[in-house]
Amino acid sequence: MSVKSPVQQPGSAAADSFVSEATRAVVQEFLAARVAGDTARLATLFADEVDWLLAENPGVPWIRPRSTAAECAAQFTELMQYTVPEDARASVDAFLVDGTGAVLTGHVSGTVRATGKSFQGPFALHLSVQDGRITRHHLYENSLSIAEACAP
Repeated sequence: MSVKSPVQQPGSAAADSFVSEATRAVVQEFLAARVAGDTARLATLFADEVDWLLAENPGVPWIRPRSTAAECAAQFTELMQYTVPEDARASVDAFLVDGTGAVLTGHVSGTVRATGKSFQGPFALHLSVQDGRITRHHLYENSLSIAEACAP
């Protein structure tokens, strides 16, 4: 007697669970690459074209529009150029996944290298994953605190 594995129909609980777990795995890999400062790995995790949203902040050199995998991965390198890496802190309070979407909330803090001023505040990161790559990266953070820390 042979046992056949169940067919996962789109919209079924099993298929939804499979998609959610795949999304969670990519996001966890993204977080690990960020912590390790592995921009090469980050570049492979982003899709060729990314829906990138981060409120424009002309006084903050690492916050700018981005849309390609290389540009998105480079954001980490630029952040480390303009801030004091030893002072960088981030904590994740919640990590929610539903299908291809993931939302992380938490707190971030750091120090701007040029001014010596600190910034801190809550953040929310909304990611979408398709075919194992991040297609959406929408970050909401305390941009006022960051802008003030960048001002002379």
